Amino acid sequence: MTQDNVRVSSAWERVEGQVLDQFRAHSVANLGDALDRLNIVDGGIAPIWNGAKAVGTALPILTVAGDNKAVIAALEHIRPGDILVINAFGHDGRAIIGDNLAQRFAVYGAAGAVVDGYVRDAAIIGELGVPVFARGLTPAGPFKNGPGTIGEPVAIGGVVVNPGDIVAADGDGVIVIPPHRADEALRAVEEIVAREAALDAEVETLRNQVKAVR
Repeated sequence: MTQDNVRVSSAWERVEGQVLDQFRAHSVANLGDALDRLNIVDGGIAPIWNGAKAVGTALPILTVAGDNKAVIAALEHIRPGDILVINAFGHDGRAIIGDNLAQRFAVYGAAGAVVDGYVRDAAIIGELGVPVFARGLTPAGPFKNGPGTIGEPVAIGGVVVNPGDIVAADGDGVIVIPPHRADEALRAVEEIVAREAALDAEVETLRNQVKAVR
């Protein structure tokens, strides 16, 4: 289906909420280790406010650099728990989203947005508590001409994102987990958490030993 000059594909399955809840318990760093340190978006895409964290299913969007017509068109395709994953070609000259669109994402139930490009209104978005991850900030607003696509695979930060992929993002960055690897990733990350807990216990024992001799 094409809306004006924005092509839309909305036929994909979304991961169940209970599966997403299990991923919310884990850091992106541990999930990255669980997936052999693959599928991690490059470090140039980072949270625009401290403490931003999100887990959801990917709603991929492709835009023309500096243009957000496809992002606006995607509003009616958002389902609760979606994360808008926007390939804006890393363009630094125009902000693809600002506080108004971020508010609308939240109204429609989106869990957040990951933008391979620039955004604006970081302070307001932070006050609103909408998790947004991007390459940087610019006050310059976008054009709204298109074209673009919604619901088709995109690439952001060196990682291909398919519709319905699991996206996890926190202060360390962003990782993409294909749904068919969800069970595998959860098993592996639980082992990593247990191993790190054991290492932390060793450090605590060492700390107590050092204190005892000083």
